[in-house]
Amino acid sequence: MTPYSTALASATLLLIAPLTQAANFNMEDIQSHGQWQSMTLTLGNEHHFRAVETHSYSDATLSLNATQNVCDLPWLEVRVTLEEQQGESKTVNLVPTRLRIDEQPAVDTMAEFITERGDNGFYVHFYLADMQTLMRQMEQGEQLFLGFDRGEQPPWYMTFQLEGAHQAIERMQTLCETASP
Repeated sequence: MTPYSTALASATLLLIAPLTQAANFNMEDIQSHGQWQSMTLTLGNEHHFRAVETHSYSDATLSLNATQNVCDLPWLEVRVTLEEQQGESKTVNLVPTRLRIDEQPAVDTMAEFITERGDNGFYVHFYLADMQTLMRQMEQGEQLFLGFDRGEQPPWYMTFQLEGAHQAIERMQTLCETASP
């Protein structure tokens, strides 16, 4: 894939990915890997594969996701549970974000905050140019740090543990790559 087609496909996934969240998917093939899990999400002929960390926060998850037939374009997402179902699907904000794994250099990027009608989740999607490097760092690291700029207010920080991420990410990729079309 050329850099242009990769960017276009990534942008398309950013538009499609939130739409898949509002639907209730069937979770299959769930396996635990330390503080992470890997699984297959299905709804009809639609298949997604996920490596997810649910231990760091009681109301938030960090996940790395891939979709069947476009396994080479995974996306990183944070989901925070809200108190009520949302009345509309919308992009709430686009904010400067800093992402860092352990003592690696920080990655400055942008994150899109999204709500979905009928869903009690607040989704954060990241615009990341080099997912393969980030995935390698996640597989080798101990913690992933996120900092979201909130303008005049202090930044919003989150930290997720990476114990078990290596096995979960590897399995997610294998499940995606071996899925039947």
